[in-house]
Amino acid sequence: MRVMNEKQALSSFAAISQETRLKIVRLLVVAGADGLSAGEIAEKLGSAAPSRISFHLSHLEKAGLVISRRDGRSIIYSAIFTALSDLVAFLMHDCCEGHCKYCDDAIALFAKCEGRPT
Repeated sequence: MRVMNEKQALSSFAAISQETRLKIVRLLVVAGADGLSAGEIAEKLGSAAPSRISFHLSHLEKAGLVISRRDGRSIIYSAIFTALSDLVAFLMHDCCEGHCKYCDDAIALFAKCEGRPT
């Protein structure tokens, strides 16, 4: 299991502590490994210009929560599920002084998630 350090966790939390960026991450989690283009994200959010969405996506990418790839003329963004699971694990790691079977099981399941249906 990967262990996220406090500096990485703070960077990740800072990135998603802004309303639009949190909404983007949640949209990308729903989209799974296929991801969404900035235009699709803007459309789903309804109130943000694609250029503004690109600004937020860049911030999320720098924090290591989102990855981009080119698909023809579009850039597709996807959540990095391992980074998100590491963030959840960071929060849950010391649950019950590190001896909680339920948290350990949840952390193990999150670590397996690749954003694809099973």
